Amino acid sequence: MARSTTRPWNAVLRLLERDERVFAVLLAVVMVGGLATLGLAPIRARHRVDIYSLLLWFAAYKLGIFALVTVSPQFTRGIFTGALSVDLLLVFALLYLTGGGDSPFVNLFYPLVAVNAYYFGRGVGLLLTALAGLLYWTAAWLAAPRAAWTAVAILMGQIGLPAYALGHVAERERRARGETERLNAELTGTLTRLQAAQGKLVEAERMATVGRLSLKMAHEVRNPIAAIELNAELLGDIVHERPEPEMEEAGSLLRAIRDQVSALDALTEEYLAFARFPRAQFDEDSVNDMVASVAEFIKPLAARQGISIDVTTDPSVPSMEIDRTLLRQAVLNLIKNGLEALAHSKGGALTVTTRRLDDSVDIAVTDTGPGIAPEVGRRLFEQFFTTKPQGTGLGLSIIRQIVEEHEGQIRWASPPGAGATFTISLPIKRSHG
Repeated sequence: MARSTTRPWNAVLRLLERDERVFAVLLAVVMVGGLATLGLAPIRARHRVDIYSLLLWFAAYKLGIFALVTVSPQFTRGIFTGALSVDLLLVFALLYLTGGGDSPFVNLFYPLVAVNAYYFGRGVGLLLTALAGLLYWTAAWLAAPRAAWTAVAILMGQIGLPAYALGHVAERERRARGETERLNAELTGTLTRLQAAQGKLVEAERMATVGRLSLKMAHEVRNPIAAIELNAELLGDIVHERPEPEMEEAGSLLRAIRDQVSALDALTEEYLAFARFPRAQFDEDSVNDMVASVAEFIKPLAARQGISIDVTTDPSVPSMEIDRTLLRQAVLNLIKNGLEALAHSKGGALTVTTRRLDDSVDIAVTDTGPGIAPEVGRRLFEQFFTTKPQGTGLGLSIIRQIVEEHEGQIRWASPPGAGATFTISLPIKRSHG
């Protein structure tokens, strides 16, 4: 039973969550209540009005104001301004109809001006005070008995002083609340940044530990790999000197061993490159020349795989401060990734382009391979994530490190059925250049 009785109150509280709705309800309460209370005062027979019918209409009108504010909150201030005008006209009409200067309904100015001064501010409160005095004097002038100037001054003093004080307090409260909300927003933003920084710090510490382990492991593994490779070469020489049928099988096994050793050596080199990533050494150089030389270097390998490489450079690309060695490695790795994507397609085309934008230069590598699945694309730049059977998952991470050293960005795109494009975007002028 208790639950059923609390539900209506919860609904009412939800309706009153916004300040504007609260103000509409308070204004309705003070005005309707004030009108009802003043209806108890005796009025001369010739000035009597049907106060209770007026109450019903006035309550319906205030309910309509509340509905308008609820439905159209963006017009709240205009709605309240219109309602204030109607309220002032209603009080003026009551003064005129119920005795002018002797009308008890002059007391309706007190709650009307006070509540609106709280909402609109002390300046509007003073303006309403002057307007209430003018309306009171006008109603008394139109309907005898007239009000003395002292009565008008007393009314304005008793209305204006508390209205000004209430408006002043309200403005200070609003400023304090605005400052509190601003500080809360700043604190929330600071906490968010601190949490993000803490997450990055934890990740950086983890990756530093992984880097140290990778460096140690790679150093420890390289010597045995070199020994295995040397012994395999010596054994290969022995096998070639004895051309018996059994030695042919031994030769194929040795070639397989050497292939695996080469793959393992490449893996250790990649780990070492990640763990010992050097600081970039910047010099004025040509991005176009670097891209063209990388493409020329890789063309023979691509031709053996039936893949064509097309290079298009933008002549408006200026010389820039770059680390040619590191940037060449990044572009070369992207081209190799494109060749690997095309290897499964038994041929295709790979395009390398440079293009100048306003304050940056784009280097794009596009292949006509099968493209990148969305679930893979979301993790492309995660360290140690790879779809290759023998990959380290560090290739794109190293590329991103190189690009970030150049204060640039790397992005990718893979339209369905249209291969993939990786774009390195570099600023022409570095901020720390």
